[in-house]
Amino acid sequence: MTGTPSRNGFASRPADPERWVKAADRTALANSFTARLTIDVTPALRARIKVAAFQRGMTVADTLRALLAREFPDNSGDVP
Repeated sequence: MTGTPSRNGFASRPADPERWVKAADRTALANSFTARLTIDVTPALRARIKVAAFQRGMTVADTLRALLAREFPDNSGDVP
């Protein structure tokens, strides 16, 4: 056997990461624009979030979106 085996498609990076990320968000949130938010949490907190999401039958992302929506409601109608 000569040459190096090709790994095309397996763990390869997308040619356009921004387009790839937005495409995943669009399908997950019914074609609405989203922004990526990255935070650092302890492994213990991450585990608690994952367990709580699983117990509620939700994904971690959906659980955190609901939490943030409750904590920071859309008050755009309250602006004078």
